[in-house]
Amino acid sequence: MSNVRISKSVIKRLPRYYRFLSELEEQGVERVSSGKLAQIMRTTASQVRQDLNHFGGFGHQGYGYSVPTLREEIINILGLGNPHKAVLIGAGHIGTAIASRLSLDRMGFSLEGIFDVNGDIIGDKINGAEIYPLQRLKDFCRENKIEAAFLCMPKNAAPEVVAELYGSGVKSFWNFTHYDILADFPDAVVENVHLSDMLMTLCYRMNETED
Repeated sequence: MSNVRISKSVIKRLPRYYRFLSELEEQGVERVSSGKLAQIMRTTASQVRQDLNHFGGFGHQGYGYSVPTLREEIINILGLGNPHKAVLIGAGHIGTAIASRLSLDRMGFSLEGIFDVNGDIIGDKINGAEIYPLQRLKDFCRENKIEAAFLCMPKNAAPEVVAELYGSGVKSFWNFTHYDILADFPDAVVENVHLSDMLMTLCYRMNETED
């Protein structure tokens, strides 16, 4: 891959390419044109070609794209083939859903452990990942060379936990807490999830269509 900086909008589309290509492969589709891929992605063929040309193109005029090959290329671009070690903080409803329902290994992560303050669930396992007491977090991260953390605990607990994680070398976060990590740790890599914001945006769009 070249050293040209790729725009965030292109990067955000890559998981959608991966998802749709995986679905096509499961359906036994071996080849797809830029036009068909554009139709699935709800964009234009020109945009598809422009996006993929950032990474080398991969297609052949008159042939289109090999679905298995392009899917593997997207896996390599996203770095999904070498899972990053992660921990999950907070085994409540959201944390449990993430640990039990998401195929994290297909998304580039290996869940090494779950941490919670509820003594009644310590030692339990969710989808093979053991729940540990929060007091063990720092040592566990250092011993297991953890790279990322999924934050599913209450917002008021987040600053202290993030500081502990950051001090243990963890600087990448999937953040459900609404705590502004970058304000305190500007070099961290953060993906914020604001479910309430998304729901209010849906409400706005529904009202807009009714006007």
